[in-house]
Amino acid sequence: MKQRPILFSAPMVRALLDGSKTQTRRIITPQPQAVSENKIIDWEGDAKVLAQLLKQSGKECPYGQVGDQLWVRETWRTDDSLDSKAPSTFASWPVKYEADGKVLTHGAFHGNTKGKTRTSIHMPRWASRITLEITGVRVERLQDISEEDAMSEGAIGGHGAIPNYQYAATPVEHFKHIWESINGAESWEANPWVWVLEFKRVEQ
Repeated sequence: MKQRPILFSAPMVRALLDGSKTQTRRIITPQPQAVSENKIIDWEGDAKVLAQLLKQSGKECPYGQVGDQLWVRETWRTDDSLDSKAPSTFASWPVKYEADGKVLTHGAFHGNTKGKTRTSIHMPRWASRITLEITGVRVERLQDISEEDAMSEGAIGGHGAIPNYQYAATPVEHFKHIWESINGAESWEANPWVWVLEFKRVEQ
């Protein structure tokens, strides 16, 4: 079993915490290509064939395989006396998680959580409060997501799910809005191949 870090935005962290998010999609980089008539073209085959080609070429999912674990990085803050120090230089201090305001001491008997806001990319392993076990890995086009899978992404839809949208959004419409808010509208329109990771939360 291997452990790797993975970043999530605050809304998605809250969805992980309440159990509504059990999937995530990440763009395959670089995008799969195939050789046809001595030219490199975008691969347009089906997902099962593509998965076989990726495996044969030795390209594995960079987030891991079934049974591996992902530890979540999210926006956080800790003691203000540490504001000038890199997270790699300290450990076991109280942490406040910006997604929901929860504070965990991580075994410390000292310190506060009045320090500067630190971005998720700078969260060390010891400060992470969420660990996920991968239960499934597959590839598909981004826009091939089903309504059921959109809900598993934490996109429940409904009235108010999309700001200034007068209708009740479907889960897929809600997911599209979330995706574009993170990756941009151009990314959705490009309809890239993505890794689809299914997971369950590991109790810590």
